Amino acid sequence: MKPVRLQSAAEQVAAHLRDEVLRGGLGERLPGVHQLAAELGVNHKTMAGAIRLLEKECLLESQGTGRSRRVLIPRGFKPPALRVGILAVEPADCGLNYMVELRHELAEAGHTVFFAPKFLYDLRMDVRRVSRVVDRNPADAWLVLGGSRELLEWFAARGSPVFALFGRRRGLPIASAGPDKSTALVEAMHDLARLGHRRIVLLTRRMRRVPVPGAFEQAFLDELTRHGIDPSPYHLPDWEENIDGFHALLEELFRVTPPTALIVDEVPFFLAVRQFLAERGMRVPRDVSMICTDASPDFEWCRPRISHIRWDSRPLVRRVVRWISNVAGGREDRKHTFTPAEFVRGETIGPAGQRRGSSV
Repeated sequence: MKPVRLQSAAEQVAAHLRDEVLRGGLGERLPGVHQLAAELGVNHKTMAGAIRLLEKECLLESQGTGRSRRVLIPRGFKPPALRVGILAVEPADCGLNYMVELRHELAEAGHTVFFAPKFLYDLRMDVRRVSRVVDRNPADAWLVLGGSRELLEWFAARGSPVFALFGRRRGLPIASAGPDKSTALVEAMHDLARLGHRRIVLLTRRMRRVPVPGAFEQAFLDELTRHGIDPSPYHLPDWEENIDGFHALLEELFRVTPPTALIVDEVPFFLAVRQFLAERGMRVPRDVSMICTDASPDFEWCRPRISHIRWDSRPLVRRVVRWISNVAGGREDRKHTFTPAEFVRGETIGPAGQRRGSSV
């Protein structure tokens, strides 16, 4: 019997990278040694050794010091093509810059990408309704945007490939990615408290509050407590998730004890609130301060400058593309990725306004 030869760490990493190269998962250029080492959780010397092995196999080509290595795909090789379905929350999601980029990247890799004919907003995140859409539109892998906890649990139980982009994904055995906004929120809350705000309200979708507050929402409640404010349903209000329900909530909020600061989740809701305030003669930030939890190219044209939370979407796109490559290669991938976010101080926050109302 021949003795067993154990692979070195560099050989094991090289085998993983070899699969990625042959399946087109790394694109045309290899990321830097330190970046790859961090992504795979290995020592950079081990990664450097793995890359040297692939260079000897003529799968990678050095472009000189300080330049990324070129990936050499064998002639005639075609990576497996998948049919990828996307469940978006609402039509506006389809035109987001990072969604356009993602669809382009996947199409370039040879995959077929389609949006489900119905949106999660229309389906009310109802598992039975979503299951019918999924069954009628077969896909090799599903990408779910902003899914509720119940919906993502259902996908996890199915056992078929699914990737949660945003949504209530923490702790579930599925691959996922999204920004970690909690640190940026803490910074924003500190600014609001320093400016004398106590009637601070967070407006967010129901699936972010039910059955229990999400990580971002819980961080908001914890910060209220930290600054001596007793959290209540006033600060994280419930509302019927439709246009009429949203505006009914705004009417109720500003009827008796108007908030002095609003943190609004998602750009469309932020714009709707600003219009509501403008029609009632309320100015930002004189009468109420406002922060959006996301960035938008439209903000570049706004004055005063919008206070918001910003994060880089490019790592998320790369993560989804790599996950699809792993699915195509039959490799299990349930990694959770959290992209850092930062609070951008604009001119839509200021000292607590002069409008009077009882404290909450």
